[in-house]
Amino acid sequence: MPAIVMPHGGPTARDEWGFDWLAQFFAARGYAVLQPNFRGSSGYGDGWFQNNGFKSWKIAIGDIDDGGRWLIAQGIDPAKLAVVGWSYGGYAALQSPVLAPDLFKAIVAIAPVTDLAALCEESRDFSNYRLVDGFIGRGDHIRAGSPAQNVAAIRAPVLLFHGTEDQNVGVGQSRLMASRLKDAGKPVEFVELKGLDHQIDDGEARVAMLDKADRFLRAAMKMAD
Repeated sequence: MPAIVMPHGGPTARDEWGFDWLAQFFAARGYAVLQPNFRGSSGYGDGWFQNNGFKSWKIAIGDIDDGGRWLIAQGIDPAKLAVVGWSYGGYAALQSPVLAPDLFKAIVAIAPVTDLAALCEESRDFSNYRLVDGFIGRGDHIRAGSPAQNVAAIRAPVLLFHGTEDQNVGVGQSRLMASRLKDAGKPVEFVELKGLDHQIDDGEARVAMLDKADRFLRAAMKMAD
């Protein structure tokens, strides 16, 4: 069967047992879905947490890529392995090829962070700027850990979704990523969801997004409907 690695958002969060409509949709469509609690996830102690999923991006993304390798070791067809994520999960999906360029055959990123410097700049005129600046930090990881700065590593087709009224991660993040991918001649499709925020809390929009994502994955991985 086809498979999806689906890292959670945050990154200071974690997946737990329970209903998850995004994972459940793909499972109902016949995909095996792995939701890894990578290092950078909360709830496992400081030793597990590391700095965070941005400062320690190589550790977090390495864990997510290892989830894909584990699926292959269990018998999943390597040609039918995708990565799908929302918010930080979308960031992780886009950043995963930096460490493993050929692992995932399709990438779906919803409301993703794509440039760490731009994310910090978005908050400059707000009261949380110091918190965001401290969380993201300064150093070489800003460029190395930004998908929009590393599009050369991306070989799989990319599908982006982003609400135009997103106050958590500005839509400019996806616009930048789409532009960089197009300039590099990479296959990308970007769907802007007018008037919607980070949660895309609209039933019709979610149905359309899920349907499009499923059709995109099936086409990218050469699967029958």
